[in-house]
Amino acid sequence: MFRKVLIANRGEIACRVIRTARKLGVATVAVYSEADQDALHVRRADEAYAIGPAAPKESYLSIEKILEVARRSGAEAVHPGYGFLSESAAFAARCAEAGLAFIGPPPEAMGAVGGKAEAKKLMARIGVPTLPAFLGEKQDAESFARAGASIGFPLVVKASAGGGGRGMRVVLTPDALAAAMASARREALIAFGDERLLIEKYLDRPRHVEVQILGDSFGAVATFPERDCSLQRHHQKLIEESPAPGLSEKLRRDLRQAAERIARAAGYVNAGTVEFLVKDEAFYFLEVNARLQVEHPVTEMVTGVDLVEWQFRIAAGERLPSTPDWARARGCAIEARICAEDPAEGFRPSSGMLAHLSFPHEAADTRVETGVEAGDVVSPFYDSLLAKLIVWGASRADAVRKLKDRLEAVELVGVATNNAFLIDLVEQEAFISGDADTGLVDRLDKTRVAAEIDDEWILAAAVAVWRERVRCKMRDAALNSPWAVADSWRLYGASTQALSFRLGDRILTCRVGAGDATGFLLETPEGQTPIRVRFEGAQFVLDLHGRQQRLTVVTQGNDYVVIHKGRNRRLSWIDPLEPPARADDAETSFVAPLPARVTRIFVRNGDHVVKGSPILVLEAMKMEIPVNAPQNCVIEAILCREGEAVREGDELVSMAARA
Repeated sequence: MFRKVLIANRGEIACRVIRTARKLGVATVAVYSEADQDALHVRRADEAYAIGPAAPKESYLSIEKILEVARRSGAEAVHPGYGFLSESAAFAARCAEAGLAFIGPPPEAMGAVGGKAEAKKLMARIGVPTLPAFLGEKQDAESFARAGASIGFPLVVKASAGGGGRGMRVVLTPDALAAAMASARREALIAFGDERLLIEKYLDRPRHVEVQILGDSFGAVATFPERDCSLQRHHQKLIEESPAPGLSEKLRRDLRQAAERIARAAGYVNAGTVEFLVKDEAFYFLEVNARLQVEHPVTEMVTGVDLVEWQFRIAAGERLPSTPDWARARGCAIEARICAEDPAEGFRPSSGMLAHLSFPHEAADTRVETGVEAGDVVSPFYDSLLAKLIVWGASRADAVRKLKDRLEAVELVGVATNNAFLIDLVEQEAFISGDADTGLVDRLDKTRVAAEIDDEWILAAAVAVWRERVRCKMRDAALNSPWAVADSWRLYGASTQALSFRLGDRILTCRVGAGDATGFLLETPEGQTPIRVRFEGAQFVLDLHGRQQRLTVVTQGNDYVVIHKGRNRRLSWIDPLEPPARADDAETSFVAPLPARVTRIFVRNGDHVVKGSPILVLEAMKMEIPVNAPQNCVIEAILCREGEAVREGDELVSMAARA
């Protein structure tokens, strides 16, 4: 086994590799960009080296810088994780030239299956079914247009060099092809450093099913129980599970046999995943991800096999086990990806500091893979994945129940997340019954707020109680001086304090009366209500109208984030001494919602645009974010340039309303 390994990645996957390396007694070397100098993977590694600016092309995609760190640190092997250089045959070859073991497939296997175009040619030779496609032998627009007309619409544009949904666009009509290709090229270049594309026929509402493979250097190949990854947004997975529900035993066998044939034909070594689209009893080859998958923990949970450990062992020259059932499924495992993004805004990425973070406790049936801790900053430069929550159950119904329960235990404040949306997703009958397809996420309401936390007086009471708790702490700290806190205390008789909060477009007003350590009196337009409360650290159990609720409140200036069963609701305390707010400037300008790079500008000064028309495109956290006109308006001034990096709050375009 190796003495020291360099991890050519960041975030959650770097922390995951460190966990197994430590179990094996292997020292770890982390690399980091300027944006990641305080990141969790840097803190957990035995050594860490800076490799350049935040932009991936100048740091995590720089082969020269990573190899130089390997030389300086004395690393014997390199683990590429997933994304970045993990599927780069050139990087694998350079590692071999430098005398480093590459913990992944050899360059030859990557060349055979790592690129989508090459993989489809291999499938044609060995008889694995594929969808009609144009493999991008010529990359000019005319060739793609002719191929698209021949294949027929709808079709999908894909990046040739990598997976994970990056550089992927569904095209419904011929006139949308050019714009989709341009957008896919930009995203593919950012994610993989390779802008080559291909197109293939789009299959409506299929299931996305994949098979994990391991191959050793002695010719042995192991296939694992299939994973269902149909729940996706922007062609990127949200929830994965193993085994896939509802497949016939014949189809399961056929998928694993096809994956094994592909692995043997490619001379595949180390970990990889063969992905298929499934429609009824038919399946079609999609791609091979020549690397470890994000969702590998579900396979680990359902089989008990540490895939990262076997990546290490295979790279060190060991053989796969010969035991026939070592990769047999036991029970069901499901993974949910918790991301820094806002589902109500088209899953727009979010960045900022994690003011509060709490995950469920890990146990034999619960696992959390993350690259962040409370106080960390979520960077706008990289993927939005914050954590993966994985559960195991003896049955699928048991696993589904546990997943919902564990998601409701997640507490995260500081950036927008998809956690509440994930809870909604796992409550859908199509998911519970195991009948989900790749279109389910698109069909759901992204703005729904759960009814359990929609009682405005519950929210007002929660914040009022929290303010009272803070007041009591301040009073205790002031040695019980009645003059230490401006709380309406009176020498003679009890008093109440009026409090108003803004919740969305509503104003909540209540009065809080005197109480003791276990309760207070809440007065609303409906009358007076006693509140009983039991404090448990940052949480409290609130009893209002005979109904108990367990809540957490996180204060952020004058704002209070109330967390209830994994869902956040923000209230803003209205300071009675604060002057009235000015009219919203959003009608006359558009500002950057997060740090980003301007990739396209569609308008010019003086243009008349209608509501919903495209204005510009931002790129952040490996995603393109289209910006559309908020109303009918005239563009007065464009205050940014294509290629420019902008900060959150920077004014990008000024506009004037028009009828």
